Amino acid sequence: MEYKEFKHCGLHITLNTLSGKWKPIILYHLFHNPELRFTELWRIIPKVAKKVLLDHLKQMEADGLIIREEKNGFPPEVNYRISEKGKALGPALSAMEAWANEHAAEEVSAFSRSAEGKIKPLNATYS
Repeated sequence: MEYKEFKHCGLHITLNTLSGKWKPIILYHLFHNPELRFTELWRIIPKVAKKVLLDHLKQMEADGLIIREEKNGFPPEVNYRISEKGKALGPALSAMEAWANEHAAEEVSAFSRSAEGKIKPLNATYS
């Protein structure tokens, strides 16, 4: 099978949509918060450049995973929230988390220890 045929494979499309260093983290925070401003996202995601965050948000909006909402005022406010299409990824994200818990338990455990008290648990949050 040639690549041009494979690029229409559902798994390839899904992984391509979710690819990017910060997209899973953005989704994580939007699943846990009904709405976040750009500056809030930028502050809670460590070490992400504003331009990179903006690029990822634009891609995710174009893919229909998130909704960007501008609120007029001074200063203007831009909020992001997860779309219904993004919410539909919940079961897939839960399955990927379950896979990691089973097959990469040591790494997940190390993450859990380092993040204790800093983030909300993921289990069953994506549904």
